[in-house]
Amino acid sequence: FNKVASAMITHKDLLEEIASEGRHTFISTGMTTIEDIDRAVAVFDRHNCPYTLFHCVSTYPCREEDCNLLFMNELRSRYNVPVGYSGHEEYILPTIAAVSMGASAIERHITLSKSMYGSDQKASLEPDELMALLESVRDITKIRGHGAKEYSTAEKNISDKLRYFDADSFTWN
Repeated sequence: FNKVASAMITHKDLLEEIASEGRHTFISTGMTTIEDIDRAVAVFDRHNCPYTLFHCVSTYPCREEDCNLLFMNELRSRYNVPVGYSGHEEYILPTIAAVSMGASAIERHITLSKSMYGSDQKASLEPDELMALLESVRDITKIRGHGAKEYSTAEKNISDKLRYFDADSFTWN
């Protein structure tokens, strides 16, 4: 895999070199306009190089009200590629929400302590937060399910107790 950081998404020569390798690439879209993303995507499409776009807001930390997770739908619709989420907020909820909205991949910065020196420490996750995020993502994956209607044995057992008529013998108009 390759990764294009938001700060590098407008560096045409770098994008050409990465795309020429043909390896699946994660492209962060922070600090960009739609036109910037269009130009980057065109490079990868021209090289037939597979990629995933990361919705990203490059502020450290990103305020939750600035996350704009619904933009993931626009990326998915406009480019018809997998869309992930690269989070820079202080908390894990926006990342969990992104997963529940179908993010195909997530990226978070990690740190041993938010009190350490550095420009993005406050937007990074400490080990206990990372573990909580992983548990939540696993739970969300289970909760999202497979998308097909399922009439389980457990649900049928409840139905048998609560329904006073047999739907198969009922005449529908």
